[in-house]
Amino acid sequence: MAGPRPVVISGPSGAGKSTLLKLLLKEYEHVFGFSVSHTTRNPRQGEENGKDYHFVTRDEMLRGIEAGEFIENAEFSGNRYGTSKAAVQAVQAKNQICILDIDMQGVRNIKKTDLCPIYLSIQPPSFEILEERLRKRKTESQESLEKRLMAAKLDMEFSKEPGMFDEVIINDDLEDAYSRLKSVLIEEIQKAKDLQN
Repeated sequence: MAGPRPVVISGPSGAGKSTLLKLLLKEYEHVFGFSVSHTTRNPRQGEENGKDYHFVTRDEMLRGIEAGEFIENAEFSGNRYGTSKAAVQAVQAKNQICILDIDMQGVRNIKKTDLCPIYLSIQPPSFEILEERLRKRKTESQESLEKRLMAAKLDMEFSKEPGMFDEVIINDDLEDAYSRLKSVLIEEIQKAKDLQN
């Protein structure tokens, strides 16, 4: 691929990935594009099919996986999630940097492909702070929250595995975390801008 490298962003729920990505997309509106993931879960209020996710049935998803249409896929809380090759290509066709927001399983799967992205992990300052952030959201049941916290613990350990990520950004102060994120991506941002002009 002659275009800018895709970016894999991973990290536990509540680490601030979405907030950082929103800032990035606001500042560099046409430079980044999201690969829209597929999921078998039901849409949450306000989510749009094709924009937030491609909402599909389990059968449709399994057929796609079987046919080799997915770069990565994983099971989480009883639902399947995945990134299709077509979703990444759609972003790259616009000379944009494709952002893949995926979990640990997804990162491991992408390591086995020829995608060659920049791997970033966004982490909370501590497990306690993460737990506090997730509890403040009040968006899920206690059981669901416990599952997220268990996954977060594993994720925080995973981010320390040697050679797994090009950069681990600790989101303690949003401005600092954002400027670190930008400095890691600035070369690819410039490449995308040059291609678009």
